[in-house]
Amino acid sequence: MTAYSEAQQVGQEAVRAAILDATTHLLVAEGPGALTVRRISGAVGCSTKVIYTLFGAKEGLEEALWLEGFARFERALRTGRTSADPLTRLHECGAAYRAYALAEPEYYRVMFQGALPGFVPDAAALAAGRRAFDILYADVASCLEAGQLRGDAQEIADLLWMAAHGATSLELSGHFGPVEAEQRFVTLCASVLTPFLPGPPDERTPS
Repeated sequence: MTAYSEAQQVGQEAVRAAILDATTHLLVAEGPGALTVRRISGAVGCSTKVIYTLFGAKEGLEEALWLEGFARFERALRTGRTSADPLTRLHECGAAYRAYALAEPEYYRVMFQGALPGFVPDAAALAAGRRAFDILYADVASCLEAGQLRGDAQEIADLLWMAAHGATSLELSGHFGPVEAEQRFVTLCASVLTPFLPGPPDERTPS
């Protein structure tokens, strides 16, 4: 790839990201009815041809929103885990989940809260989304291998996902303030793991 073609690619990716960001803002602010190519092009300041060229029909744009959201989510989870200790890294994964939702609430609503009525991701899109949760599963598996947890990796990962999603959704809906929500989130995730900690029940204390 030449330097010129690389520059072109960077420019196209920047345009693509700007269109997707503008689309999520419109979706949350005005609802699905605002998602017309003309309305989006006006918000971005580009021609409708640019949108058709990059995404094709409206369905292509909706799928791109889903994929972009999960791509950002996956990056957030991967960069949010820094500890060498498996159990600490698992808690960091939960914290990264919440941090992503708060930083990208529009994408989070597309991914998990039905912001696109009627949109059904195909198998390839679902697989792309699942890659993010493979990170959580791998962290749980590492804890099991290290003897820091015991039980079924899939069950533990699913319970953590359910807890994180419920707590985060309530926070995004305004039911809890940020300080209170963070405290509750930490306690909830620790409580989910408590039954799977090794040792007698009376020795298990949330970290």
